[in-house]
Amino acid sequence: MTPPTTDPRARAAAIVLFVVALVLGLGHPAAPATPRDPSPAANGSTAVQPLDLENPRQDFLRNSVGGLFLHWGLRTAPAHTSCTAWEDDVTNGGWTPDYWVKEAQKLHTQYLVLASFHSRLGYARPWPSRIPGSCSTERDFLGELITAAKAKGMKVILYMTNDPQWHDEGGHEWLDSAAYSSYKGKHVDLTTNDGFGQFSYDNFFEVMDRYPDLGGFWIDNDSSYWESHDLYRQIYDRRPNYTLSNNNEDTPIMDMISNEQKTGMTPAYDYPQAVYTAQPRLTEADFKLPSTGAWWYSGSDPSVDRALTLGRLITNAGSSVKALMAETAQVNGTFPANQAAFNTFADSYLDPIWESLHGTEGGGYLYGGLKPGAWNDGAYGVTTIAKADADRQYVHVLTPPSTSTLRVRDNGYRIASVTNLRTGKAVSWSQSGGVLTLTGLGAWDPYDTVFKVTTAGRQGILTGVKVSASASASGHTGQAAGDRDHLTYWDSDKTLPVNLTFDLGSAKKVQYLGLNQREDSVAYARSDTEQSARIKDYKVYLSNDGSTWGSAVKTGQLPSRRGIQGIDLTAANARYVRLEVDTTWAAATDTTRYKRLRIDEAWIGTSYATPANGGQS
Repeated sequence: MTPPTTDPRARAAAIVLFVVALVLGLGHPAAPATPRDPSPAANGSTAVQPLDLENPRQDFLRNSVGGLFLHWGLRTAPAHTSCTAWEDDVTNGGWTPDYWVKEAQKLHTQYLVLASFHSRLGYARPWPSRIPGSCSTERDFLGELITAAKAKGMKVILYMTNDPQWHDEGGHEWLDSAAYSSYKGKHVDLTTNDGFGQFSYDNFFEVMDRYPDLGGFWIDNDSSYWESHDLYRQIYDRRPNYTLSNNNEDTPIMDMISNEQKTGMTPAYDYPQAVYTAQPRLTEADFKLPSTGAWWYSGSDPSVDRALTLGRLITNAGSSVKALMAETAQVNGTFPANQAAFNTFADSYLDPIWESLHGTEGGGYLYGGLKPGAWNDGAYGVTTIAKADADRQYVHVLTPPSTSTLRVRDNGYRIASVTNLRTGKAVSWSQSGGVLTLTGLGAWDPYDTVFKVTTAGRQGILTGVKVSASASASGHTGQAAGDRDHLTYWDSDKTLPVNLTFDLGSAKKVQYLGLNQREDSVAYARSDTEQSARIKDYKVYLSNDGSTWGSAVKTGQLPSRRGIQGIDLTAANARYVRLEVDTTWAAATDTTRYKRLRIDEAWIGTSYATPANGGQS
């Protein structure tokens, strides 16, 4: 086995292809201006086809920290029932696309998602459409926004919905089935799932034809009509640069899964605890900046909780999750005073620490880096690691310790220097026993104290190790836990107890065992049937012949926490190391996670890392 790869650039180059399912009954490719209308499969739907896990079209999303989510339409207060009246009020109110782009820049986001064709916002289409059926403006608000964003190196993604159930929200009928039926030359009821599926399907193609510079579609759930008519494959074929994001369900053909705002985490800002899809799947978390109220402007000006919002942004960045931050634009596009004030504050607040968020990956997961999560004396935070330089890392302290000392597991990195990123001042530190200790701390930032940590590579991690397992799911053998590839993992096939055995080749010193469990488990109980699929009770055995193991040299429990875990041992010489997992945290009532165990990386440390350049400061 070789140590986990610490160069994110090498990781980014790795591409894995899912097995692509063959779909029956597809027609010939259509002309560019006409959607393809394949015959449905025998069961009435076309199978969803998985795509590349990593694809060049995703680069702008993978390189982003987050986006600005804009819910804005007919029912933006004061609500309109006339599309013409709404458009007039938008224009007369002074709406400009540049305002949104500038506010997005203040938030340090790289893309905007426009949700106007929203089921509870009157299904408004802010572009001139030849397709009747719902509100469509004469002014091309969408086109103007795409152009303004492109000028600043940003992209616009368009929200699309599958949901007709709110067609008469507020006592007004927002959908015009008669007009659409006349357009199609057949009766279509837009208030049904199938009828609305046809209507929205046509709109996808109209948008693709009109806006080649659009970034893609952000899709709220799914539609059997879209699937049976092979919509997603047609989007990729027609606009290879578009990305597809899906809200709250992991549809394999989509580029990204977005997880809607959840609560109940401890601490509350650690939003990624609710993310249920394992990376390197491109992942997004969408949440409201207003502390209360609707996703759209309803006439009020709720406050913005700065600690919660910044905490979410930073823990997302520290978990390689994109933060889609929702603000409630008014009819003229401007934001209520509290949100506008937060944007101005965020602009100046994020500037001094931006290098620790942009161009980084979450530390302590797939990409290497110092350990995140719960530290000493109540401290909590995340770490980030620069994509271009794995020796440039950052420790983000969101909840400070109750003392003046911070202790962070070093994960084998040799520490060279530590400074406070905001002030540039050197920080007193020491390193021993696998731990980086910072001392003499105080004057904590109220939201995020950031320490820049320069390292000098990793030390003491054994290479050339063979890994085997007592049980494995097909295609996910024990060796996948030790192959340096974050796109592969060991799956125990829901077998417990289960063993993972390391053959070191010859007797060597064994100091600790490092584990990176697959992050596809919630770390808190959203319900009685959603628990953590992480290691609970374990034992570690040593052997010189691979047959005689004797008594366990270490027993214990690992916490149900995200991030790399270390099992420290009393240093001894052995050729074989065996990790026995007896239980996991998931409850028997959780049929998805019960007995599930998946490990991205596992390694043996023969010694703890020592400070670089002969010492500490």
